[in-house]
Amino acid sequence: MKILTFSGTTPAEALKKAQLEVGEDAMLIETREIQKKSMGKTGLYEIVVGIEENVPKKPKSRTTQPLTQQKPLTQESNDVLYNISKAAQQISKIAEVTQEEHREARHAPVLPNEDLKNIKDEIEKLGDKVKLIQNMFWDEKSPKNTPSIPPEFAEIYRLVRASGMNEEHLNEIMQLTLENMPSKMRENSETVKRYFQVLLRKMIPTRLETAPKIGSKKVIMLVGPTGVGKTTSIAKVAARYSYFIDKKYKVGLVVLDTYRICAVEQLMQYARMMKLGIETVVDPPEFSTALNALQYSDYILIDTMGSSPYDKVKIEKIYECLHSNNTDYSVDVVLVMPSSIKYEDLKSTYDNFAPLGIDTLMFTKLDETKGFGNIFSLVYETKMPISYFSVGQEVPEDLVVSDSDFLVDCLLNGFKKGREL
Repeated sequence: MKILTFSGTTPAEALKKAQLEVGEDAMLIETREIQKKSMGKTGLYEIVVGIEENVPKKPKSRTTQPLTQQKPLTQESNDVLYNISKAAQQISKIAEVTQEEHREARHAPVLPNEDLKNIKDEIEKLGDKVKLIQNMFWDEKSPKNTPSIPPEFAEIYRLVRASGMNEEHLNEIMQLTLENMPSKMRENSETVKRYFQVLLRKMIPTRLETAPKIGSKKVIMLVGPTGVGKTTSIAKVAARYSYFIDKKYKVGLVVLDTYRICAVEQLMQYARMMKLGIETVVDPPEFSTALNALQYSDYILIDTMGSSPYDKVKIEKIYECLHSNNTDYSVDVVLVMPSSIKYEDLKSTYDNFAPLGIDTLMFTKLDETKGFGNIFSLVYETKMPISYFSVGQEVPEDLVVSDSDFLVDCLLNGFKKGREL
């Protein structure tokens, strides 16, 4: 028998090298840890396999175990890779015992608190083993430039990576987490997830909703690409300020989107329903006149023409309106973008509308996507606060005032209609 040795930073990596070199016919003899994994130092594992020489290859039997499922002959490894069936059996036994305890609960003696705690700890450890089994090959499939992630971080890494977050941002955050997380919190994946949630919340800037000061007014302009839902969002915000917060404010509307007759008619219909004043602007010099005509309002909301992020002519027209403002009112510019596009497209949209002087961000179509890491990445990159989320077509119900908890919950657990209200 020929004896061969293979090494890797994980047992899985060493096994994969052995598979590529000698195939599945080898016999697993021993697995050992050569170097313990620690901060700044990767682990090193070595496996020893044997392969028969000068023996004709036989057809592979269906009962032959693949190399990755064999146990070492000289020892039973404690690594999760070799204890999949054992962990499953233990969980099954616990489930059986739990069911039996339910049946005999009335007659069973009450366990001391210490014993109950020990049982709970063991169940949590077994649950973590199952999660590790599900994610055990994540590091071999990940790019080589990713940081070295401990196994208990594998689930949160896989979850966030699948959310559409930019990989460079994810790696930076994971590195930050590894460097600062207290060792006590690394005991299982649930405490890791809780820590990660808190960290993400602290990294998402939001703009708090504040009322206009006495004697002044707030002027808010929504800008963004065609079809993102600016007109519907204007109606939602107008309804909120007019009817759905503690004080009923006077709201006026301005329309710059005279290119799209249907958008003007839609907003005018909302204005009639809510009894709001509305002004239209065709040329930039009319912008100040429209603002002055609505000076009785506490809030003035401005709907703009939709345009491609690359249509510099239309973006320039909006800029000319802002530049022609000779009133005493400062205009808050809100960039409205759909949450359903990838991070690179969000960033490109932001860069092209940036000359307008973006103050806050608003994201729409949250009910049309499953990944929210793209939103986090844009906010992380630009340091721009979020003001609102639009989560559906209903006016005014489907509007959520920005909240970092809400976005992190969507990112890690997915969006569920009704949870935000």
